[in-house]
Amino acid sequence: MTEPGPEEKIDATFRNGSLTAAGIILGFSLSFISRWVSNPNDWSRIDIFPMLLLSAGIALQVKVFADLLARDSLIAAKYDRARRLFLIGIAVVAAGIGLALINDILGLGSMPILG
Repeated sequence: MTEPGPEEKIDATFRNGSLTAAGIILGFSLSFISRWVSNPNDWSRIDIFPMLLLSAGIALQVKVFADLLARDSLIAAKYDRARRLFLIGIAVVAAGIGLALINDILGLGSMPILG
């Protein structure tokens, strides 16, 4: 894979599709954390770790969403950076959900995901 030139640009339609996908995934992430936080159960210390991962991943997704809304996001190098950060944000959110599931399955946390 070759690196894009300093002024190489992507098509606005392509960026708009990525922006839509990022917005949808960010919406799902926010919906998940909102539902999990509004659970009436008490928190335990072990619930902090998945919450930190979820919050960090969502923060990355929000940053990428803002980056994709910027005028200079059509520059290929900036778009590629935003895409990489977004994938990292998704992975961090997935790790937080996975850790919360493990805590739930093992009975360690008091914030159940499975019901």
